[in-house]
Amino acid sequence: MLYPELFKSLEQVRWSMDKDIPWDRFDGSLLTDEQAKTIKMNAITEWSALPATEMFLRDNRSDSDFCAFMSVWFFEEQKHSLVLMEYLRRFRPDLAPTEEELHNVRFEFDPAPPLETLMMHFCGEIRLNHWYRRASEWHTEPVIRDIYKTISHDEARHGGAYLRYMKRALAQHGDVARVAFAKIGVLMASARRTEKPLHPTNLHVNQALFPNDTVQSRLPDPEWLEAWLDDQIRFDAEWEKKVVDRILHNLSLLFDRPLTTVQELNRYRKEVVTNMAAESAPQEA
Repeated sequence: MLYPELFKSLEQVRWSMDKDIPWDRFDGSLLTDEQAKTIKMNAITEWSALPATEMFLRDNRSDSDFCAFMSVWFFEEQKHSLVLMEYLRRFRPDLAPTEEELHNVRFEFDPAPPLETLMMHFCGEIRLNHWYRRASEWHTEPVIRDIYKTISHDEARHGGAYLRYMKRALAQHGDVARVAFAKIGVLMASARRTEKPLHPTNLHVNQALFPNDTVQSRLPDPEWLEAWLDDQIRFDAEWEKKVVDRILHNLSLLFDRPLTTVQELNRYRKEVVTNMAAESAPQEA
């Protein structure tokens, strides 16, 4: 089992909202209304770990090890929402999310293939780590800068934990897992070719609720994410390249094969699919 070791490693670096956040360094003159509103949107977005956890537990019912790890992931993700809300409660209570606004992002996700979902959230953690690092640089108020830096480190550690489960999946499922991971890797590393940011909170997950079936579509301002990335924290091509490079680097290690471009990853996916078809052909004859 991976859960006991992951629990111990994450427990050793867990931060305290009371002791490790420098609340006494707050400087109200360095917090703009524009910045404060983005904190509210991030707080609500982080709350969506609740329906994501419900999805993981449902779709991985046969995997008690991974479901146990969800207890840690869920706790830490909800803590991100809580620390952002605590910041607003202390310094901009007029912008603190309401319970209704939080509950609005709790809705059921359609069932999805567990391996593909695992890879999607692995990429999502990498992307969120980079978004929050950039947010920390954009903000001017020292306490919120520290908060974004702190939670960005959590997201990186979560990505590492998901990677451990991906390695386990390769041992258990072989080429089936390779195809699933490569397929989603191609999708999530191709954000520059899409109109919207590729992150689990911005993907459609409930056909019956379409088009209001993304977390972002259920925020008080559904257009917030694109504006935050493009006009505020300025998550430009250079930063996007860092995300793509990180995804490809980890997949290179996972597949034991150098992958430096999305095209190379896609060729690898097609190669594995071809090999799987060739191996199954004699059995069908």
